[in-house]
Amino acid sequence: MDRRRTSNLLLCANSALTLAAGLAAAWGASPRLAQWLWITGALPVLAALAAGLISRILRRDFGLDVIALLSILGALALGENLTAAVIALMFATGQALEDYAQARARKEMSALLSRAPRTANRYEDGGICQVPVAAVNPGDRLLVRVGEIIPVDGIIISGSAVLDESALTGEPLPVRREPGDTVRSGGTNAAGPFDVLATTSAAESTFAGIVRLVGTAQQAKAPAARLADRYALLFVPLSLAVAGLAWLAARDPARALAVLVVATPCPLILAVPVAVVSGMSRCAARGVLVKGGAVIERFAQARSLFFDKTGTLTGGRARLVSIEADPRFGSGEVLRLAASLDQLSQHVLAAAIVSCARDRGQPLSLPTGVEERPGAGITGTVDGRRVVVGNHAYVLEFAADAEWSGRFLQRMGYEGATGVFVAIDGTMAGALLLADEIRPDTPRALRLLRKAGIERIVMLTGDRRDTAETIGAVLGVDAVFAEQAPADKLNAIKASPTGGTAIMVGDGVNDAPALAAADVGVAMGARGTAASAEAAGVVLLVDRLDRLAEALHIARRTRAIAVESVALGMGLSLAAMAVAALGYLPPVEGAVLQEGIDVVTIVNALRALRIAPLRGGRGSLDAAHADRLRSEHDELGPILDQVRNAADRLATLPAATIRNELVELDHVLHDRLLPHERQDDSELYPRVAHMLGGDDPMAAMSRTHREILRLARLLHRMTEDLPPEGPDTAAVRDLQRVLYGLDAILRLHFAQEEEIYHSLADAA
Repeated sequence: MDRRRTSNLLLCANSALTLAAGLAAAWGASPRLAQWLWITGALPVLAALAAGLISRILRRDFGLDVIALLSILGALALGENLTAAVIALMFATGQALEDYAQARARKEMSALLSRAPRTANRYEDGGICQVPVAAVNPGDRLLVRVGEIIPVDGIIISGSAVLDESALTGEPLPVRREPGDTVRSGGTNAAGPFDVLATTSAAESTFAGIVRLVGTAQQAKAPAARLADRYALLFVPLSLAVAGLAWLAARDPARALAVLVVATPCPLILAVPVAVVSGMSRCAARGVLVKGGAVIERFAQARSLFFDKTGTLTGGRARLVSIEADPRFGSGEVLRLAASLDQLSQHVLAAAIVSCARDRGQPLSLPTGVEERPGAGITGTVDGRRVVVGNHAYVLEFAADAEWSGRFLQRMGYEGATGVFVAIDGTMAGALLLADEIRPDTPRALRLLRKAGIERIVMLTGDRRDTAETIGAVLGVDAVFAEQAPADKLNAIKASPTGGTAIMVGDGVNDAPALAAADVGVAMGARGTAASAEAAGVVLLVDRLDRLAEALHIARRTRAIAVESVALGMGLSLAAMAVAALGYLPPVEGAVLQEGIDVVTIVNALRALRIAPLRGGRGSLDAAHADRLRSEHDELGPILDQVRNAADRLATLPAATIRNELVELDHVLHDRLLPHERQDDSELYPRVAHMLGGDDPMAAMSRTHREILRLARLLHRMTEDLPPEGPDTAAVRDLQRVLYGLDAILRLHFAQEEEIYHSLADAA
């Protein structure tokens, strides 16, 4: 690329200097010298055109620059050396403008390559040594100083980290990571120093993979031939025909030369690659890497979309949905003891339980006497209590079954979830329901994708049919293919009945064949595997599914701008050809006019750098504020569990104890939950409404607040009116109705708020 750019600059400089020197010689009464100078300026460009044309013919590629070649040859043959020099300068300048425009458009992708770390600070023999990043191995302890780039993927083992990951993800604000959190290579340390335990080598790190992908994207040829040749197949023969007719009609070869000069197809040669690379750069700025211009064109024509479920439409990580707890222990204590024990477990669900407990502010203790049976469960002592955590069969070896276990197991089957049972001191104390939940941004992302032009959305998954169809129905996809092996996914894409380009989105190794087979494969690169990223044509570097809709919108607008630029340039050239054919535009003036057409075309193509967003807003929540809102919901999660548990157990509790339980719940609601809802309605919702725009976009959410307050008030009055001996059967049913209603609306309301906050965290 640099050699080509240097060559074009030299051609442009030579053409400009010889043209200027020739004009000076002509004005200085040295016409013979002027003619030789103009020839000297035209010949190098002519040679470059001829070499390029021969090279393309050998590749069986159509030569768009044949008219420019014929124009210079014709001018030299007719003795129009000044015209030849002007055409040469025009062509060389156009190539230089293209190089400049592409360099400007590639800025976002090149920024990643320039950030590649070269060295790392490794602890050795009690000191710190600076070593080449290639020498870092998994298990090395590294120091990352302020302003340095994390050299490899790893785990923070000392100090908190504030990282600037904007070059990787497009997220403008720093993110905070605590000890035990994983970090990706490529992020910049924006605060104090911290230590990282390397988990990969430099070659296998996230950033190295991204650099390889960027390099591939930069080397990939923009589809100038694919898109522009379609127009050239008509434009070039038409230009030659008009030039021939003008020559025959006027019996003057200069008339044909004038037509060829203004017909030089620089708009075709320049507009498409400039627009396409600009679109690729725009995508890169939003954290979406597109591997080459040909992908942009195929992407822009997409009509059907295939999604893998796990890790793409869903979070790909187990999340605590609810807690079933024996009243003697309580849901909080069941979670705390289970998470404390699971700190030493290697099971994949253990990390999710520990993470949830920490999010809810549970103080964890260090267990002792731990024994784990892989795949079954773990036992140990926590705060002097014997705790067992595992599947139902494993826990039954240490405790008697509870009467609620059957219902819980049945619920696991209905919801396609996983259950972890907990025994404390020989008693079945509770169970934790975990599920791979739908990502908070998925429903909105699917709406945006339909807005961007997707007509058919299909979900592919290896999960059970009942679980898959439930999620598909919730998301409103057009078709669900469950229990799919990798080969089945590939066949489903090939058999797609919808016309147009098919896109496949996935994140795992098992998705790689389908990603490669689809017209455009999209990999969730932020959390996906290297195999999926290598097989895909588009890689999402940020863990946001809505960026796919943005990239699709950018691709469509990029293609439209490329076509508009070509049409604009060709239209102006055709008008100039008509004027030249009638004899009103001499060759020299035509060459100057064509240069102006080139500039207009390139400027129009660069509009792809300023494509308006698919969705707009008046502002956005900063990352810290959005994280705080999510953490508040995590802290209030136990209250929702308490409401659900109270509703479930109300009919089985002794009548005399029901009032005490409801009074305790009523206090929690009025002391913690309702103040939170009132504060949201009075302080947060007005800000959010301003960001969303419109007359009253948060009206429905405020109406939900009023319903929550109404149900809480109703529960309060019903609790106050309970007789000392407790409620009768009819009153219990009424209380359960209120509690279940409150539970349902609270969970729906929290989910709605999280979706809104997630969208506003990156709306600007």
